[in-house]
Amino acid sequence: MAEKFKVESPHVRYLKDVIEADYNYDTTQVYEEKGVTKVANYYGSLFQSSTVCLGTGPAGEVFVPFRDLLPMVNPNDIVFDGWDISSLNLADAMFRAEVLDWQLQEQLRPYMEKMKPRPSIYIPEFIAANQEDRANHIIHGTKAEQVQKIREDIQDFKKTSEVDKVIVLWTANTERFCDIIPGVNDTADNLLKAIENGLEVSPSTMFAVASILEDCAYINGSPQNTFVPGAIELAIRHNVFIGGDDFKSGQTKIKSVLMDFLVNAGLKPVSIVSYNHLGNNDGKNLSAPQQFRSKEISKSNVVDDMVESNPILYGPNEKPDHCVVIKYVPYVGDSKRAMDEYTSEIMMGGTNTIVLHNTCEDSLLASPIILDLVLLTELCQRITFRTETDQEFQTFHSVLSILSFLCKAPLVPQGTPVVNALFRQRNCIENILRACLGLSPQNHMMLEHKMQRSFVSLKRPSTVCSPYPISIKKGNTVVNGFHPPSISNGLSHSNGLGKTMISSDIEIEN
Repeated sequence: MAEKFKVESPHVRYLKDVIEADYNYDTTQVYEEKGVTKVANYYGSLFQSSTVCLGTGPAGEVFVPFRDLLPMVNPNDIVFDGWDISSLNLADAMFRAEVLDWQLQEQLRPYMEKMKPRPSIYIPEFIAANQEDRANHIIHGTKAEQVQKIREDIQDFKKTSEVDKVIVLWTANTERFCDIIPGVNDTADNLLKAIENGLEVSPSTMFAVASILEDCAYINGSPQNTFVPGAIELAIRHNVFIGGDDFKSGQTKIKSVLMDFLVNAGLKPVSIVSYNHLGNNDGKNLSAPQQFRSKEISKSNVVDDMVESNPILYGPNEKPDHCVVIKYVPYVGDSKRAMDEYTSEIMMGGTNTIVLHNTCEDSLLASPIILDLVLLTELCQRITFRTETDQEFQTFHSVLSILSFLCKAPLVPQGTPVVNALFRQRNCIENILRACLGLSPQNHMMLEHKMQRSFVSLKRPSTVCSPYPISIKKGNTVVNGFHPPSISNGLSHSNGLGKTMISSDIEIEN
């Protein structure tokens, strides 16, 4: 048998009379939703479903997918694992959540029912009492033993799944806020001692400590103050990325856009009232006062930097009246209703009122944000840079503030400004990725179209302008199966400190 050739593979076995082969058959399934055929997509993902302007060419502006600017992990290659205080496998949890259409659930069940979460940490006083009936899958023992078990789970997952990196992301219930207590959580050493001595430390902070000690980036997707000063100091000490807080998916994302528009248009918002009702388990947990307070703080602070940016409209310590209401209504399930009223003062003593009604599919809006947080964090782990005065390359600060676009209450390094304006946050991500390619920041001037005699030549079809002519050729280096471009643009990058050198697995010619 097999006289012409032979396949050397652990998945193929040559026997006397037969050839046995292990073969995974992959197919793309579609499903119908309300009579319309649907195909799986990543709508809602910044990197998978949006584009950026690379520059201008003979046919006008050239847009490319965000994910193609730099070599990024394909979300289809991510391996998932996790913890939950509920023992349900993911298929049964999917059924209980009532988020996906039934036909889609039936197609997913054979894959989801094989996935079961690992036991998790349950400390009743940190979440609402109405969650107790779900807590049947918990890690017992002291706080130190629980943290050690999480570390062992991370080690086991990395070994058995054979992944290159592990990034841990908190998507669990909103916890109450923790008091910052000197001697308990104010320093890294005190926090570690507090865990050893069984003092007050929240489950999300315990997960953060375990992740940091395992050299795994940790992202907080809920609004509580997971990153107490001791946790931040521990991350900096171990040079591990942390980020958060609270996924920015629906009402708050609109608020950051609308407030930016109103203030920059010279209108003065004086009253913002936001009302929500939802019926999923998140809403059930938030019906408890302490957990609601965590969310209220997260939602309220989103307008601060925009107010402070305009001293013409607002005096010192002046802010709009801002009220946030969240109610639990089981019937609406995951389909959250968000209603907002924005009242602004306008010219000649008048007022302008904008009222919005937003029906938010809560979990489906958050899911692509979860992917983006992981993808951007992983990319940042591969980027280093230095100025011409530095001898060595450095990484981003452990508090990864570039994630701000995806978070309601952005975590930033101490003493640095907090930016909530959505488009400024997006421009930050885009321009940092452009810098890794040696491209100038996107400034939207389009000056070449605003002059009598343009200084940019668009004759060569191979030329892209941003706004300087750059030629793009295929590079020789292959990174993660991706052929990164070599770019020659003759630009001298200056940030006031001299030239900046950036290494991001990209071959750059200057």
